[in-house]
Amino acid sequence: MKNGLVIGAAIAMFALSSANAWDPGKLDEAKANAQVVTDRLLEADSGMQRFFDAAAGYVVLPNVGKGGIGIGGARGKGLLFVDGEAIAEVTMTQLSIGFQWGGQAYSEFIFFEDEKILNEFKEGNFEFGAQASAVAIKAGISTDAAFAGGMAVFTQVKGGLMYEASIGGQKFKVELLK
Repeated sequence: MKNGLVIGAAIAMFALSSANAWDPGKLDEAKANAQVVTDRLLEADSGMQRFFDAAAGYVVLPNVGKGGIGIGGARGKGLLFVDGEAIAEVTMTQLSIGFQWGGQAYSEFIFFEDEKILNEFKEGNFEFGAQASAVAIKAGISTDAAFAGGMAVFTQVKGGLMYEASIGGQKFKVELLK
C-alpha cells in the first residue's frame, strides 16, 4: 500500500508539473514566468549575471517536473533567448533509469558560449547525454562555474524530494517563434 501511494504521488507531481507548462499561445505569460525565475536565480547568486552577459543565447525552463521510481522522467517548457529577446519555444523531455525515488520541481537554465553551439541547439532535436551534468544553484556557486563543451547548465530546486543515482539524458525540441 505504501509503495502504491509513493508511486501515485510521484506520477501526480510529474503530471501536474507537465500540465502547468505554458501554452505556446501565451507568449507574454511565458516571458513573465522566465523573468520571475531569472530574478530568483540572480537573487540567489548575483554572480550568475556573467553567464547572461557572456552567452550567445540562453534557455530558461521555469518549471520542470521530475518524478520516478526506478524509471523516471522529467518535462518542462520554456524559451530560448538571444540578445534578450525570446526567439523559440523549447520543450525538454528526460528519461532516466536507475535508483530513483520521489518527485521534484525545478527551474533549468542553459547558457550557450558561442554561436556555433547555439545554432546546433536551434536546429532542434538537441540532446544532452548521460554524462552531461547541471550545477545546482547555491549562493556563490557562480564563482567556480564555467562553460563546458560550449554550454553551462544550472538548476534551481523549487520543491519536492528526489533520491537519485541514475543515468539518463535530456532531449530538447526547439520551435522558432514566428
